Amino acid sequence: MSSLGSIDRLAAGMAAGEFTAVELAREALDRIATLDGRLNSFVTLTPERALAQAEAVDNARTRGETLGPLAGIPMALKDNLCTRGILTTCSSRALKNHVPPYDATAWCRLEAAGAVLLGKTNLDEFAMGSSTENSAFFPTGNPWDPGRVPGGSSGGSAAAVASGEVVYALGSDTGGSIRQPAALTGVVGLKPTYGRVSRYGLVAFASSLDQVGPLARTVADCARVLQVIAGHDPLDSTSLPAAVPDYVPSLTGDVRGLKIGVPTEYFGMGVDPEVASLVRAGIEVLAGLGAEVAECSLPTTAHALAAYYVLAPAEASSNLARYDGVSYGHRATGGRDLEELYTRSRQEGLGAEVKRRIMLGTYVLSRGYYDAYYLKAQRVRALVSADFEQALGRFDLLASPTSPEVAFARGERAGDLLRMYMADACTIPVNLAGLPAISVPCGFSRGLPVGLQLIGRQLAEATLLRAAHAYEAATPQWRRVPPLAAGQERGWET
Repeated sequence: MSSLGSIDRLAAGMAAGEFTAVELAREALDRIATLDGRLNSFVTLTPERALAQAEAVDNARTRGETLGPLAGIPMALKDNLCTRGILTTCSSRALKNHVPPYDATAWCRLEAAGAVLLGKTNLDEFAMGSSTENSAFFPTGNPWDPGRVPGGSSGGSAAAVASGEVVYALGSDTGGSIRQPAALTGVVGLKPTYGRVSRYGLVAFASSLDQVGPLARTVADCARVLQVIAGHDPLDSTSLPAAVPDYVPSLTGDVRGLKIGVPTEYFGMGVDPEVASLVRAGIEVLAGLGAEVAECSLPTTAHALAAYYVLAPAEASSNLARYDGVSYGHRATGGRDLEELYTRSRQEGLGAEVKRRIMLGTYVLSRGYYDAYYLKAQRVRALVSADFEQALGRFDLLASPTSPEVAFARGERAGDLLRMYMADACTIPVNLAGLPAISVPCGFSRGLPVGLQLIGRQLAEATLLRAAHAYEAATPQWRRVPPLAAGQERGWET
């Protein structure tokens, strides 16, 4: 029997009769029992459901039925993706007992492909944060050093993948929440083009920025998961009707002639010199494989962070107005009237960072400030998009650091909000423009992972995956196993 490895390796092992889907699920659950006491990757575990799904896969295989592309593979969902009959808390007291009556489209498609759901992963409350310290329940540790953060807001998903608790997981990315934790935990994280993957059933933070995507240990695994979850969904009005290509054949390892731009602005913004050096070395690897690399400029990058922290809180203010203690979620007791019920329910149910962003968003949308802040931020967003459009008219891809720094110590930035927000400085512009981007491991600084970000044109995920896969195949970084998982790595792609 094999321990957790790549999707291809595990699928081949099950097909050859080396182990069953039930045995694989049990091994994954045992791994979680061993490791998660130090990580806190999971908010909710679903062992009974996982074993039942695995048994269904084994029975279908015995009957000779055609199996889905992810049949029997253990995985996890970020706990802001709705799951019918399973808690969906968004790591918030406001939803601590919330069980949705429907499934997110992304999960429906994974389940139809045979996925085995082990549980729901921890996140910054309502996906607002860059460290997973804003969870109402507990912080998540980084498998490379549990005293450090795994990034956020999809920190639980990233930690679960990096430690081998699951083969892959879904996260959501509003300003970097897939790519930044992928970089800090040494895994691959893909943010698709806005509209490529349905947002139906994703609990909204900022609707014009949110996007669902995969985290995995390899680029090929990300490609296989994206293949399943991508595509038009009539339940999501922002879902793109574009055809979905077959991503796996694009993983040729050939990047000859691919034009890659290196935006100079992304190597400022507080980027640690050692991180910058490792990222530039990664870009040189792509050049050595035949890609054409040249410097370029995205002049409005310096204004993207400020625009984001106007636009995202404004949308959050609107989206989170529904958590008022009336229809569902936390309801305060003892309120004298409806207004007091609203006030007390929101005060008790929402955490400090969520309240901060709601108040900021309400302020910038208020009379007298809308034009000065919100409308101006929308204009900056248009300029950021125009910069990308111009650069990607010259280049096939852009390359940059994913995160300015490696994982920081838990609690280190609790009193320094600006520095905390700067953790997403390299990822936020991509969300403002609605572009696809991927983070791949590109080395280690002080024993902690560093991520290389590749940014593509709209709907050009195949090109992103091709370049990322070629880089991965030429480098050893992704093969390293976190110290926490030492002795647990049997069967990994090492």
